[in-house]
Amino acid sequence: MTTRILITGANRGIGLALAKQLKQRGDEVIATARSTTAPLGDLGVRVETGVDVTDTRSLHALATRLEGTTLDWLVCNAGLLEADGFPMDEAAIRRQLEVNALGPLRTVSALAARLAKGAKVALITSRMGSLADNTSGGMYGYRMSKAALNMAGRSLAHDLRPRGIAVALLHPGYVRTDMTRGSGVIEPAEAARGLVARIDALTLENSGTFWHQNGEELPW
Repeated sequence: MTTRILITGANRGIGLALAKQLKQRGDEVIATARSTTAPLGDLGVRVETGVDVTDTRSLHALATRLEGTTLDWLVCNAGLLEADGFPMDEAAIRRQLEVNALGPLRTVSALAARLAKGAKVALITSRMGSLADNTSGGMYGYRMSKAALNMAGRSLAHDLRPRGIAVALLHPGYVRTDMTRGSGVIEPAEAARGLVARIDALTLENSGTFWHQNGEELPW
């Protein structure tokens, strides 16, 4: 049976790699983004543009377009990284909180009625949201937003459990993308393979766990 998967922020980087790999293995992919790109258009998947995770109206409009469609996986991948430090850059912190913390929660809330019983929700977070793993400081907005996303994911794991829906919090690794200005240590394709493996292995028993894409369980 075909798995129907929606991925946010799928026009480049990790999201594009996920869409490509899942399409190639025979899944039905719905790729969303604010705007498309030629590589995404070439994949032959359903592309929904005008989807901005900071805009509740655009997410509800997406839900309306998906009426009658049930989702087996929802991958909240859209994200923002700004290299802010101390003294604080309040505007940068707010932007990252809007995209990285509230964005995925808005997305799950807007599409909750489209999730099939037993569906899986994957939140692409970062080990930079780990309090225990912070040994260098800085990056206030990104760290704070990912820590908030981790907490939201734990709550979602509890709140969606009665519907049989499991939630994973997934760190993709330090990936060479536009977001990292090409300074990562692994390619998007490698990150995507690990993320897919973690979502494949997601169950209600391990719902709410914080994983590295390589299978390592990360500290909070």
